[in-house]
Amino acid sequence: MRSNTSNLILIHQLCRFGVVGLFAALVHFCCVVFLVQWGTLNPLIANVFAFFVAFQFSYWGHRLWTFSDTDVVHFIALPKLLLIQCIVLMLSEVLFYLFLSLSLPYPIALAVVLMILPIFTFISNKFWVFK
Repeated sequence: MRSNTSNLILIHQLCRFGVVGLFAALVHFCCVVFLVQWGTLNPLIANVFAFFVAFQFSYWGHRLWTFSDTDVVHFIALPKLLLIQCIVLMLSEVLFYLFLSLSLPYPIALAVVLMILPIFTFISNKFWVFK
């Protein structure tokens, strides 16, 4: 019985993580497109700015909804998540650069990157940031 309850909690967390993550990814994607199309920034530079905007949505969404049952206080969780997200940003930049170097259009390259990294983010959030 306990295992079923644990599995159900994990499934709910994964669903909430997915909703928050999709919203943060959409914010990130839209920021990059806006900064490239209207701000005339290089996609790799726009990606960094978009990261910081999307980070706010990600942190607060996960803090207040996905991992709302955590006892971890804000001043402990925020620096941990920021560290994880900085690692994700570095990975994102490397992957984005690689996909761009393959002559993929930047929106497609960015979409692929934003689909790859959430697995690492969920595992690190679940077992370290909001543990």
